[in-house]
Amino acid sequence: MKNPIIGITLDFENNGGYSKFPWYAIRENYLTCLYKLGAVPFPILHESSINNRLLNILDGLVITGGNFDINPKLYSKEDLGSRNIKDKRTNFEIDIFKKFLDTKKPILGICGGEQLMNIASGGNLIQDINKSIKTTIFHEQQNPRNEVSHEITIIKNSKLYNIVSNEKIEVNSAHHQSVKNLGKDFISTASASDGVIEAIEHIKHPWCIGVQWHPEFLITDADIAIIEDFVLNAK
Repeated sequence: MKNPIIGITLDFENNGGYSKFPWYAIRENYLTCLYKLGAVPFPILHESSINNRLLNILDGLVITGGNFDINPKLYSKEDLGSRNIKDKRTNFEIDIFKKFLDTKKPILGICGGEQLMNIASGGNLIQDINKSIKTTIFHEQQNPRNEVSHEITIIKNSKLYNIVSNEKIEVNSAHHQSVKNLGKDFISTASASDGVIEAIEHIKHPWCIGVQWHPEFLITDADIAIIEDFVLNAK
């Protein structure tokens, strides 16, 4: 059985830190979690003109998160606390997501990637959780990202539940926004105790799942199961 090639979206910075010139970036464990579980990660630059060609090369797609928010103009009349907009990245990811959605190839959205998939399908976001709902959960957790911080509940009979085989799991958390109204053909399949949506899945695509946490850290058996099942469905 072949090792599937998985397209994985990159973050982008204009300058500072690594270089005074524009640069792409990806956290190592986005790549190594796929490699450890049998896939070949294939980082892709933000050029929509090559997306049709990529459909012939790639066996699956991971839309990653990052230290930025999606432009609220895409889903709201107001900006209520969005941070660090990256329009070129967002436009590229919307385009490649929609193209993959027309295939049967698996799609995994992680954190901001889940939010991107929802917006691309006509949904919207809570722009700042702490300003919008009462909660005692630190969705931008204070402990290290490679540790879990709160529990979520998964809906039975969902694809996610069938993958992790558990109704309650612990997750890490690094976000201040979250899915609000669901996009077309998406359903919510997991939530935190404060009602924040923690996972969504597409009801017409065979494997299109978004999760609000970061399973690429492979902290729990559930994290491993998600990445493993994604890779298996790309083969």
